[in-house]
Amino acid sequence: MKTLFIKYKSVIKFIFTFLLVYVSFSVIYKLYLDASEGSIFYPDYMTHLVSRQSEVLLSAFGYDAQMIPHPEEASMKLIVNGKYVARIIEGCNSISVIILFMSFIIAFSGKLKTTFFYILSGSVLIYVVNLMRIVIISIGLYHYPEQQEIMHTVVFPGIIYGMVFLLWIFWVNRFSKLKKKDA
Repeated sequence: MKTLFIKYKSVIKFIFTFLLVYVSFSVIYKLYLDASEGSIFYPDYMTHLVSRQSEVLLSAFGYDAQMIPHPEEASMKLIVNGKYVARIIEGCNSISVIILFMSFIIAFSGKLKTTFFYILSGSVLIYVVNLMRIVIISIGLYHYPEQQEIMHTVVFPGIIYGMVFLLWIFWVNRFSKLKKKDA
């Protein structure tokens, strides 16, 4: 057993660190969501912000976009040119994806400064791509509502998670301590 532990020490350390960071950030995020109940930024600040920014971007593309609080659930209703096309829920704000991204990078950490700036720049990139994802899927839902299932469950998750995967691969191959040990 001891030889297995020694042999797989780096794998065990990665898994333990990843889970510790992921669970810690997820608990903090859950506390944030709980504290957001009753806030002026409905349903929570980040989801509200993403909704408003999506509204602005859609307007910049020439669509009459409106975000209004959903009366029956914690979400924002997206109206495009007078047509209800989607709802923006907490899961659309990219925070959960950013937590997943950060947990992996910290588990495969490199130099502190490099790790910090990679997490910061990667998180901003994920956030921006997520905004564009919402805008493009909203336009798609407006014009092709019959394609909702494939757009929402296959294409756009594939884009956002594919990008996160590529960011992870780039990190491991370029900046992580693991790369330095194997070189």
